[in-house]
Amino acid sequence: MSDETILSIRGLVVKAPTGAILVDGVDVDLAQGEVLGLIGESGAGKSTIGLAAMGYGRGGCRITDGRIVVGTTSLMDGTRATREGVRGAKIAYVAQSAAASFNPAKRIGQQIMEGPLYHGLMNRSEAESWMLELLTALQLPDPSTFAQRYPHQVSGGQLQRAMVAMAMACRPDILVLDEPTTALDVTTQIEVLALLRELIQRYNTAALYITHDLAVVAQIADRIMVLRHGKMVELGTAAEVLEAPKQDYTRRLVAEREASIVGDRSSHQAGDLLLEVKNAVAFYGKKQVLTDVSCQIRRGETLAVVGESGSGKSTLARVIAGLPPHGTGTIDLEGQRLATDYRKRSKKQLRRIQLVYQLPDVALNPRQTVGEIIGRPMSFYFGMKDKEQRVEVARLLELIGLPAEFTERLPGALSGGQKQRVCIARALAAKPDLIICDEVTSALDPLVAEEILKLLRKLQDELKVSYLFITHDLGVVKRLADRTMVMQHGRVIEEGATSEIFRPPHAPYTEQLIASVPELRRDWLDDVLKSRGQPAA
Repeated sequence: MSDETILSIRGLVVKAPTGAILVDGVDVDLAQGEVLGLIGESGAGKSTIGLAAMGYGRGGCRITDGRIVVGTTSLMDGTRATREGVRGAKIAYVAQSAAASFNPAKRIGQQIMEGPLYHGLMNRSEAESWMLELLTALQLPDPSTFAQRYPHQVSGGQLQRAMVAMAMACRPDILVLDEPTTALDVTTQIEVLALLRELIQRYNTAALYITHDLAVVAQIADRIMVLRHGKMVELGTAAEVLEAPKQDYTRRLVAEREASIVGDRSSHQAGDLLLEVKNAVAFYGKKQVLTDVSCQIRRGETLAVVGESGSGKSTLARVIAGLPPHGTGTIDLEGQRLATDYRKRSKKQLRRIQLVYQLPDVALNPRQTVGEIIGRPMSFYFGMKDKEQRVEVARLLELIGLPAEFTERLPGALSGGQKQRVCIARALAAKPDLIICDEVTSALDPLVAEEILKLLRKLQDELKVSYLFITHDLGVVKRLADRTMVMQHGRVIEEGATSEIFRPPHAPYTEQLIASVPELRRDWLDDVLKSRGQPAA
């Protein structure tokens, strides 16, 4: 890290289309090779600041005041062409959702090369050579073959690394890393974190690292800025902020992160058998992704399914919901056999099983308002209309902690956490018996995530709704799940009461998962890498 400032932001003010202030007078300085962590709850302004660093306001948001200088280029004084010339070439963005960021119709290698070709930084041969070098540096398998694949043909962890390669393609001075590991399982998260840190050090790249996970930012950030309601709450070195926070809000964030890894599910009485899956087998093409998977879920019970990327967790969820891939095995809902294809299920059967997806950016229609999105299940399943529907939408918004005026907002005007809460409200609108939750808290900061977990527990106690909870956050599992099923390579490794699964001795693979949960100390990643025989920073 040098003393040369390559990003300077002064008095930044960003407003939403409604006129609400999203960022209020924030200053940011970033030196060459430095990593500044931006943390805070959902809606604190983290991603808005990251995008504003590129002179960009998403969803109709406007930068109404302030000065933004990248290198020697003033983005606010320049033309649109000036800003577009800086984006990608001097400062690049890595989004939380790689699946939503890649063009599904183009090969991965082609998309990585687009940046340097567009900016005229390399000819095609040079761009291809550099693209393959990046894929190799990011430890992606057989780079030449990988580059020819389409986004849907690789795992989530591989696609996230490919997105980092796309951001690095122009050799930018600054990376804006917006929750780059949030959607990854704990073992893949370690790999991507280590690779990001290595790339930043190797190429002396500066970075704004946006996250809600204090334990993650502790492994990579030199300094940390704490944000709340669009304002800076605290700024200091990573050690100062994490080990001796000065402000009450920061202390609450630290305390919640520490509590999240030790909490346990309180005693809970489940009801009669609701869902039973027997010997589920599924294929993607010729590749078998589920092998004789069986599980049971009782009314009012939570079954957590954990495992690394590619273990079959989400495939099992899709099979239960009647989505492709269709395979063999049986699914019974309160003793009634369900068709493996959702199109052959009755409307009542469809209503009783609802999904909340991992990636709200993909799950929400960007052209529909929040009210239309939540109201759709009400009209489809219950024929609810007009005033009655508006009242129910407002009730659900209040239930998930969003104000009634969000009814008229589009998804693009919401933060990641707010979008996920809308997804939860949409599922609740169908009044289901079983909600399949696919990483529903992964996009949320610790305080908001805890609110959502409390909400899910409250709903379960009141409505006896059941959850199939897919997650890589083992702290969430310990606090929410009655039983836990561990999967690897499409098979069940072990299953039982959550308290038993987390009590030593563990199965070797379960032990690996537990050891991969980030801890709130600066040297945790180095210790993990050393234990695996990998070089630490």
